[in-house]
Amino acid sequence: MKDPSFEQLATKRLLIRRFIDSDAEALAAYRSDPQVARLQDWEAPYPIEEAKRFIAALDDLAPGTPGTWFQFAMSLEPSGALIGDVALRTGRSDPRQAELGFTLASAQQGRGYAGEAVGAVVQYAFEQLAMHRVFARTDSRNHRAQRLLARIGFRREGEFRESVRFKGEWVTELLYARLASEGRSGGSDGARGATASASSD
Repeated sequence: MKDPSFEQLATKRLLIRRFIDSDAEALAAYRSDPQVARLQDWEAPYPIEEAKRFIAALDDLAPGTPGTWFQFAMSLEPSGALIGDVALRTGRSDPRQAELGFTLASAQQGRGYAGEAVGAVVQYAFEQLAMHRVFARTDSRNHRAQRLLARIGFRREGEFRESVRFKGEWVTELLYARLASEGRSGGSDGARGATASASSD
């Protein structure tokens, strides 16, 4: 399942790649945006030192490693500018299931970038990592995430009312999922696949 050779995925407008040291400033900037952080599990402001530690911790990880989150950097082509990230957490006890997460800088929202990137990563999870099921949990107030997941073929499987204590209040979580057998994502927008190398709206 684990893919140590992962380097990048290309879509029509984006490069989905490993994080690099020079991404730290952009990562800290969008994670420090209160509107981005509001429904995420970190607090704003997000220090650049934390961004550097976050990136360094990914160096020895590979997508599909059981029990870990792997964070994919989402960058614009051809500039290479970091605008967000997509994450997959592979199950420890069942490594053919993965949880999905994603974040996009406020300035880039509403342009379809998140759907393009998430669709490419989901396609990669099914085709390259041989995942059986990919699922996502989202705050019921996060309507953009819900629309994105529906657009790329995820179905809503459940609602857990006030099931999580989050940033001082009880919140309702929604569960979305898609199976490998349910076909290719419509949101991948031309993903051209992973590039293997000798290195590890």
